Amino acid sequence: MGNAFLDRRTFLKNIGIMGGGLLLASSPWLSTFAEVDHTINYKVRLGIIGPGSRGCFLLKFIQKNPKVEIVGICDIYQKSIDNALKIAPKAKVYKDYRALLDSNEIDAVIITTPLFLHKEMVIAAMDAGKHVFCEKALAMNVKDCWQMYMKHKATGKIFFTGQQRLFDPRYIKVMEMIHTGVFGNIEGIHTFWYRNGDWRRNVPSPELERLINWRLYKEYSCGLMTELGCHQLQIGSWAMRAIPNKVMGHGAITHWKDGRDVDDNISCIYIFDNGVKLTFDSVISNQFYGLEEQILGNLGTVEPEKGKFYFEKTPPAPGFLQLLNQIENQLFDAIPFAGSSWEPETMKNNKGEYILGERPRTDGTSLLLDAYIEAVIIGKQPQNIAEEGYYASALTLLGYQAIEEERIITFPDEFKLDYLNHKNTQI
Repeated sequence: MGNAFLDRRTFLKNIGIMGGGLLLASSPWLSTFAEVDHTINYKVRLGIIGPGSRGCFLLKFIQKNPKVEIVGICDIYQKSIDNALKIAPKAKVYKDYRALLDSNEIDAVIITTPLFLHKEMVIAAMDAGKHVFCEKALAMNVKDCWQMYMKHKATGKIFFTGQQRLFDPRYIKVMEMIHTGVFGNIEGIHTFWYRNGDWRRNVPSPELERLINWRLYKEYSCGLMTELGCHQLQIGSWAMRAIPNKVMGHGAITHWKDGRDVDDNISCIYIFDNGVKLTFDSVISNQFYGLEEQILGNLGTVEPEKGKFYFEKTPPAPGFLQLLNQIENQLFDAIPFAGSSWEPETMKNNKGEYILGERPRTDGTSLLLDAYIEAVIIGKQPQNIAEEGYYASALTLLGYQAIEEERIITFPDEFKLDYLNHKNTQI
């Protein structure tokens, strides 16, 4: 296995999987690595459909895995083909994805095409006997996501989605802490992803506008909900071990009025049956606050992206600061304040603690791809990983529907999976 094996072994050891497996209750898909038979001398023959910017990003990780041989690439845009060949120069080039799927020399595929093409390609790939990794979100509506998931169940093919946070050391450790009660009862989850840019890509000729800038048009894209919200809504359901049953939202184009018809700012409120709210906001004309998931318990707060957590009761301030505070309290004793007493605000004093001591060097992408390859080799679908991907996509699409139809949307019972066949069942 070389360095790939060592990296995964270090990863598992550092987060506590090896020697007890305590985290498997919160992240059961990690068992993929524990079940690897390192005596197998086999390479997965991989094809990639749609090697654009995201596809080539994944290829750079996958080509480092000694258990993979990239044998096919498929795209209709020559620039994407040329970029992919720089990474995998020996790969055969296809212009029609169906021809790639017909090849007996390909075991598994990675699909990184525009959203509106995912469903037909995923179903065709599984029908052709290929294992599938599909970038998030899965499809344009919940029914299509359901049909893709059911095809996975019917064919028994390995099915991964691009939810890399499932393998991010920060998030794995955070969920173990949440699920063991470190932060008490979860009372609210605030998520946001802010950027400052028009989300456009350069177009060499006008007829390629919708091919290259497909994210800007509702015919091909569901905009910010599926492109960004898919990650953060999955964090909410992972933390709660449940899915929210209702969603309301609003979106608008307030800044980038350049011919696009997808919103440039959105807000959604998801409601769990116990009353807890999960919010998602995205604005792409201001990046000051960046991205984060703020998970609020009655005993503490955790910010996984930042890699820090904060307890409600902070340690006492150093002696000198305590003395200053006492002096200031005495000075203000005679002045009536709207509150029990004057004290420094908690947020200013609470510096928090790092979850893993330092920020990891991976966001989980490489480990997610490695897990996909290992699952293909051993022929076993990791527990819950397809379900997490399905629900992440479904929640984004219900939020999108709520925004488009300007009404409260309830999660349809017919699209809830068997392992979540009643409200607030644990994932």
